[in-house]
Amino acid sequence: MKVAVLSDIHSNHIALRRCLDDAFARGAQRFLFLGDYTADLAYPQKTMEILYALRESYDCSFIRGNKEGYWLNYRDSGEEGWNDNTVASMLYNYRNLTPRDMAFFESLPIVKKLEFPGLPSMTICHGSPCRINENMRPNDPRTFEILDHSDTPLILFGHTHLQGRIARGKVCAYNPGACGMPYRSEGKAQYMLLHGKNGTWREEFISLAYDVAAVIQEMHASGLYEKAPYWSFITEQLLRTGKITQGCALKKVMDLCKKETGVCIWPDIPEKYWQQGLKEMYPEYAGHMPQV
Repeated sequence: MKVAVLSDIHSNHIALRRCLDDAFARGAQRFLFLGDYTADLAYPQKTMEILYALRESYDCSFIRGNKEGYWLNYRDSGEEGWNDNTVASMLYNYRNLTPRDMAFFESLPIVKKLEFPGLPSMTICHGSPCRINENMRPNDPRTFEILDHSDTPLILFGHTHLQGRIARGKVCAYNPGACGMPYRSEGKAQYMLLHGKNGTWREEFISLAYDVAAVIQEMHASGLYEKAPYWSFITEQLLRTGKITQGCALKKVMDLCKKETGVCIWPDIPEKYWQQGLKEMYPEYAGHMPQV
């Protein structure tokens, strides 16, 4: 049995299609998705249409990521607390989701145990089996604690956007990397194949070149870059190089704000700190920063 595992698509339907085409070519028979289907990039409905079509023809398992939680919480709050100045990219994606999408996200479990005849069982989650937005990192005592308490020999997780394997005793945790927004991948889309044979699973981590330029062009064509220039700039650099995560960039901007004002509460971050933060993080692009 060959099982394809994908996580953190973030509306990157072009990278998703590239990974799926590769998985088909390698003979994947089942697909596991670990959350964060839409966010940050253009035309989220194209991603959802691919996923809906796939589950019509293949055995697929889906779980909820923290992004799906954002969309559901925002809807349930009466759509209060976000505005176009600070979270324009999130609002763009949310406004392009359909009632069908929201019902699908609402139906998804946060963690799920999967059984395979003659093969070890596994737990699939987004952040960790304990929390949807928890970071499972190598050599972290908290990660080891999670593995020590696992009731399955395998854990599949995403969220950190870092492809890799963590072992602890008889338990292994695998992160397939981020399909749509990978970190430390030199701009390549990532997923994982699990090969089940003779009572064991063997992992195969895969990184694929794809048309990053087309993804960035869609950000401009859709109006997303105009709506969220700073966030889109950060996203573009991550797509191209995989070097600075969006979370690290956001922390930098908030730290600058906090240092000067004493407090910084997301999403209310003044524009001047975005400009200052981008200049410090990306000095090589000083003449090409977004102008608002």
